[in-house]
Amino acid sequence: MNTAQKTTINAEEIEHFSKTSDQWWDENGPFKPLHRLNPVRIKYIKDQICTHFDIDPDKAQPFKNLKILDIGCGGGLVCEPMARLGAKTSGIDADQKAIACAKEHATLQDLDIEYICGDAADLKQKYDVVLALEIIEHVNTPCEFVSICKTLLKPDSIVIFSTLNRTAKSYALGIVAAEYILRWVPTGTHSWKKFIKPSELARFARAQNFDIIDVSGLIFNPIKNEFCLSENDLDVNYFMSVRNA
Repeated sequence: MNTAQKTTINAEEIEHFSKTSDQWWDENGPFKPLHRLNPVRIKYIKDQICTHFDIDPDKAQPFKNLKILDIGCGGGLVCEPMARLGAKTSGIDADQKAIACAKEHATLQDLDIEYICGDAADLKQKYDVVLALEIIEHVNTPCEFVSICKTLLKPDSIVIFSTLNRTAKSYALGIVAAEYILRWVPTGTHSWKKFIKPSELARFARAQNFDIIDVSGLIFNPIKNEFCLSENDLDVNYFMSVRNA
């Protein structure tokens, strides 16, 4: 089968997000939770990349020699920090409005980022790092999505996933609280049935001969009113970093 035929894009999901794609950079808008958790996920990404490639995290532009792809990049909330860290950064999303928003904001910030409206399955380049953040729970076939990530990697490269666990706690906090009570995200943003357990994601990764190098939880601390990492609490959000063996 041709790789280009292995699309995992869900048209209904794209249509849903497209309704608010012009508001990606509104810190109090529909993507407010992503803005709030961005500092901790950028730190996680930086730590994982620097550890894997044995890079000094304190050096100027530590990612200078790396090619990084962000799949499902939206308006560029992660691409821009990656570019500032020195990476040759590309972002791809099937939402044309999100890509237009990302391009406009990058231009205003004088950042050189390659933004592509399309399907990651059609890409021919190879990358040192592939980021798949808050995207795998929105695709049609998660196992196939992991396979597509594999095709985009150089040898000894890494993929960093972040997604939501399928638990009673994630339903209460990720759906009921976030969408209906706190109104952090628009109603219908997530389908609990599409949340992915760490064991499932690990199985998809191992099927592609990935080595799992880290699994960390992402939790909201109501006392500090901020997101932080957790070594043990994977009940709602979590990261998984894997190496291309």
